[in-house]
Amino acid sequence: MSRGGLDVLRDWRFWLLAVAGLSLAVALVMPRLTLTRQARDLLLVIDVTGSMNVRDYTQGGEPASRLATAKRAARALLADLPCQSRLGLAIFTERRSFLLFEPAEVCENFAAMDGAIDMIDWRMAWEGDSYVARGVHSALAIADSLYADLVFLTDGQEAPPLAGGELPAYEGEPGKVAGLLVGVGGTEPSPIPKYNEDGREIGFYAEQDVPQENRSGPPPADAPSRAGWNPRNAPWGGEPATGTEHLSAMREEGLRRLAAQTGLGFAALRDPAALPEAVKADTRAHPVEVRVDMAGIPAALALLALTALFGIGALAGRRPERLPA
Repeated sequence: MSRGGLDVLRDWRFWLLAVAGLSLAVALVMPRLTLTRQARDLLLVIDVTGSMNVRDYTQGGEPASRLATAKRAARALLADLPCQSRLGLAIFTERRSFLLFEPAEVCENFAAMDGAIDMIDWRMAWEGDSYVARGVHSALAIADSLYADLVFLTDGQEAPPLAGGELPAYEGEPGKVAGLLVGVGGTEPSPIPKYNEDGREIGFYAEQDVPQENRSGPPPADAPSRAGWNPRNAPWGGEPATGTEHLSAMREEGLRRLAAQTGLGFAALRDPAALPEAVKADTRAHPVEVRVDMAGIPAALALLALTALFGIGALAGRRPERLPA
């Protein structure tokens, strides 16, 4: 080999150019790889009733409402789902869950789904009642019709309270729809913000503002011992009910009973970022094949080599020439 050929092989610029050319050639001919991923089909339901406005979380050192925290958790779940998973969105208010959109592929529709979750607002609730158990029952029927698992975020506060503390009968098949009940809120009772007709906060609900007892159906067993009780004219007693229903905490016991009734799992939402792992534990995954384009790796290597080639060359060209001694 001639001296000129050896000099070329010793030149770092030659090797950088060779690496760039070879990497570019590999990028052009590299086939796509087929990978197997565990995808999920989910229906996500978010409670938008009044007690979800309670601010018993923090975000950035500032108080945050249950609804805002539930939305953060929902967006974390969306971001964690692999491509080929499907997600639908619904809200719960009054006594039913209402579908906003059916499950769709998450990667193709990520921006629209993320924006839809962000736009959910307590003003979407048009009634003051909150029959959580009936809302979960209706959400399960919707999820079943969509062949999806259910993720239902709620604080579990029934308003008015359940008659006699008993859950309404569930007409579906327990366990047919897999999923997770997510308890949102703190364990200590907190005041519920009150808003006027213009949506402005004007204080908190007082004891007389909310029903403290559900007086539909037969009266409770202790009714005869109440003041003013009359079996015909005052079967619940003659005085207004008192209680703490104007204060709100996440009703974990009731949600666990509801989860057991319907065959769902239960998890308390402490950290929004932890929701994806909780969902994985109680929903069903199905394998999907995904074709992954790996050409970006050698193409990035080619770009790095060319950047080094021209970058180092440009720096070398700026060095001042040595003056003769």
